[in-house]
Amino acid sequence: EPQFVNSGGGLVQSGGSLRLSCAISGVGFDGVPVGWFRQVPGGTREGVSCTTIEGVTYSADSLKGRFTSSRDGARNTVYLDINNLKPEDTGEYTCAACLNLCDEKDLCFASGAQAFWGQGTQVTVSS
Repeated sequence: EPQFVNSGGGLVQSGGSLRLSCAISGVGFDGVPVGWFRQVPGGTREGVSCTTIEGVTYSADSLKGRFTSSRDGARNTVYLDINNLKPEDTGEYTCAACLNLCDEKDLCFASGAQAFWGQGTQVTVSS
């Protein structure tokens, strides 16, 4: 069963930067796309970014330029770098090992897509 260990969440001031890390075990890390989704208060779950097996990264249109995922196969770890944080970015961020392709249209979270994920990590942005 896949396991996920998160680090890097917390409280940050508006305009600041943050790096979230997620170590994934129990799944063939090198053979699956990885991604991040978030749940903001009062909002629906949305895909943030994903990285293909080959290391190509896609981010949601509304978040491009601020949110970038990456992966380190030597550490079985996926990262989410966030720049110029805004209060509306406050929410729970969750990494996933995807069972669907990571692509520009739906990241790896198309309707009906399957993935493994663990507990998320909270990011709070103060104004």
